[in-house]
Amino acid sequence: MADTLDFLLEIGCEEMPSAPLMKAQDQLGKIVSKGLDEAGLSHGEVRTLSTPRRLAVLVSDCATATEEIHEVVRGPKSAIAFDGDGKPTRAAEGFARKNGTTAEELVRRVAEDGNEYVFAERSIPSVSALELLSTLCERTIADIKWPNYRSQRWGSEHQTFVRPIRWICALLGGDVIPVKYADVTSGNTTRGHRVLAPGDHVVSEPARYERVLEEAFVLGEKRRAEVIREGIEKIELERGGARVDTPKGVFDEVVNLCEWPSVVVGAFDEEFLAVPQEIIVEAMLKHQRYFPIYAADGSLTREFVIVSNADPAVNDTVRDGNERVVRPRLDDAKFFYDEDLKVGLDAFRERLSQVVFQKSLGTVLQKSERMEAIAREVACQASDDEQVATDAARAAHLAKADLVSQAVVEFTSQQGIMGGYYAAAQGESDRVAQAISQHYRPRFAGDILPDTLVGKAVAIADKVDTICGMFAIDEPPTGSADPFAVRRSAIGVIAMLRDLPQVSIAKLIETALDAYLQQGLSFDADEVAAKVAGFFAGRLTAIARDEGVEPDAIEAVSAVNVIDPAEFLARAHALDNARNDDPETFDDLATAYARASHLADSSLGTDVDQSILGEAEAALLASVDQCADNVKAAIADGKIDAAIAALAGLREPIDRFFDDVLVMDEDMSVRDNRLRLLNRFEAAFKDVANIGALAKKK
Repeated sequence: MADTLDFLLEIGCEEMPSAPLMKAQDQLGKIVSKGLDEAGLSHGEVRTLSTPRRLAVLVSDCATATEEIHEVVRGPKSAIAFDGDGKPTRAAEGFARKNGTTAEELVRRVAEDGNEYVFAERSIPSVSALELLSTLCERTIADIKWPNYRSQRWGSEHQTFVRPIRWICALLGGDVIPVKYADVTSGNTTRGHRVLAPGDHVVSEPARYERVLEEAFVLGEKRRAEVIREGIEKIELERGGARVDTPKGVFDEVVNLCEWPSVVVGAFDEEFLAVPQEIIVEAMLKHQRYFPIYAADGSLTREFVIVSNADPAVNDTVRDGNERVVRPRLDDAKFFYDEDLKVGLDAFRERLSQVVFQKSLGTVLQKSERMEAIAREVACQASDDEQVATDAARAAHLAKADLVSQAVVEFTSQQGIMGGYYAAAQGESDRVAQAISQHYRPRFAGDILPDTLVGKAVAIADKVDTICGMFAIDEPPTGSADPFAVRRSAIGVIAMLRDLPQVSIAKLIETALDAYLQQGLSFDADEVAAKVAGFFAGRLTAIARDEGVEPDAIEAVSAVNVIDPAEFLARAHALDNARNDDPETFDDLATAYARASHLADSSLGTDVDQSILGEAEAALLASVDQCADNVKAAIADGKIDAAIAALAGLREPIDRFFDDVLVMDEDMSVRDNRLRLLNRFEAAFKDVANIGALAKKK
C-alpha cells in the first residue's frame, strides 16, 4: 500500500461572476475525483472551496504513487492458441491484444489440470503521484466549462479561463506539484483579502490551507453564507420580529461577491415609501444587491441590508456610500411611476398595437381582445353574477397595458403588478385592479394562484389564449423547445380549474379558437381543438401520476375523454382509492367488464326484450338500470365516489350472469338479446371510466 498525503489545487484569478463560479465549483470536484481514479491514485474525501478570486479542491489521503502491478492471465490451451507449425492463431492474437501484449510474448505453462495453456504476463511499475498530478491539474483547469460565458486570454498565451489566472497553488503534502497554465507557474502560496491581507501567503501543506485563508481574511463559501445569515438574524432580532428578504438567487450572488463579509444596515429617504414597494424592492435587489427589511406587520421599511467586503472598521463609510448610491436608483423608480400615472392604462393599451405578441398571432392588443372573450366565458360558467363577468372582461381588457409603461420597461418582472397600481389609481374597482396585478399567476408549478374568481378568469384567459394560438399555427411545444411556455401555461390552467369544477375547458378552447378565427387566422378548428384537448389530457395524466395515482386507474379515466381538471383528477383518485380499499371486488368487476366489453356489439343497441330473459338476466337488467340512475345522479352532484360505489354494486349480478348464462346461444334472437343486455351493462360505465383497464392489474 502506497503512502498517502493530502493534495491541494487552488486556481487563483481575478473576480469571477457568481453563477458560473458555482457551476465551476460543482464541476471541479467531479473532474478531480474522476482524474484520480483514472490515474490509479487511491484517495479519500474530495472537497471543494470557492471565493470570488479562487477555485480550490482538497483531497485527503491521496496516494503518493500508483501501486506496482504484476498480472498473470490464463488464456486458451496451447493447442488452440498455436497451430501445428507453432504460429499463433486468431485466438492467441485476440487474447494477447485484449491483455496489452503480443502473441509472441505469450508464455506456455502447464496448469494444475495437466493441460498446457498460454498466459499473458504484464508488469506495470509504480508511478510517482507528482508526475500524474501535474498532468491532472493542468487538464482540470482546461476542462472546466463556462457555459454562456466567454472565456478570456491574457498575455501572449492561447489558453483560456473565465477570468485571467494570477496564481496557482498546487501541493502534495509539503511538495509543490509542477503546474503551468498559460503564463502562470504553480507554487506554495495563496493570496489573501485584497485590502485586509494583500499579497502572498505561504501554505505549508494542504491541511493548513483553510487556516491560512482565514488568517488572511478569506472564508469559504459555506462559512461566508453562515456569517451573513448570522448578521441578518441579529438585525431581525434587534428590530423585534422584522424580516430581511433574502431571495436565494440574490443571496447566493452576494455570498460570491465577498471574501470577508460584514453585514451593514443602511436606509433610504421616507419619500420613497410612497412608491409601489415592488419596484423599490426590485431596484434594491436587482440593481444593488441590497436586502430590504420588512417590519413585523409585513410593511416595507426604509432600512436595507448591505453586505460589505471592505474592512469592517470603515462600515460607516460603506453605509454612507451605499445610501448615496441607492438614492438615484430609487429616484428613477419614483420618476417612472409618477410619469406613468399621468398616462393611464387605456392610453397605454392603445400602444399595444405596436407590440407583437407572436408574428402569426398578431399584436398584444389583439391578444387582450381575445382574452376579454375567454375571461368572460370563465366568469359566466363559474358564477351567475353578471358583475363578476363584467369585471373579468374589464380586467382582461387592461391586463397587458402596463407592458409599455416606463416602470415595467425598466423593471420587467413587475408586469401586471404595476398595472394593478395604475388601475387602482385611475379608479378601477379593487376586484379589477387585483385581477390585473395577479393575472400572471401561477408563474411556475406550486406558485400561489390568483385570490379571486375575476383574477383566475383573467389568468386562465391569458394562458388558454397562448396555448390555443400556438396549436392553431402548428407550433406546439416540443421536447427541446417551448418558447411561449405552453406547458407551464397548461399546468397553471389546470391548477386554477381544479378550484372551478363548473368550468368546461372544452368550451374555453372553443371560445379561444373562435376568437382567432374572427381575427382572420386560418386553421381547422375541430382538428386544433382535438389537439389542444389531447395536450391537456397529457398534462392531467402526468399530474395524476405525480400525485400517486396508479397508471391503470389513470388509463381508465382517460378512456372516457374527460379533460376538465377537477373532474379528471377526482375520478382518478376516487377510482384508485376505491380499488385499493376493496381490491378483490374491483379486480373481479374489471375482469367482468372487460369480458362484457369484448362480447358486446354496439350495432345491436341496448333495447332488451324482457319477455325472454331468464332469472340471472332479469336480475342483471334491474341492477344495471338502477346503477345507471344512481351513477347519473352522483355525477350530477359531483359525487364521484358514489358513482364508483354504484358501479361496484354490479359485481354480483354480472358474476351470476356469466356463471348461469351462455351468451352465444344457438338461437340468434336469444343471443342478440343477451348481447344487448351486455351493451346496456357497458353503457352504465361509459360516463365514469373504462373499468376494464383495471383488469390488467392482478
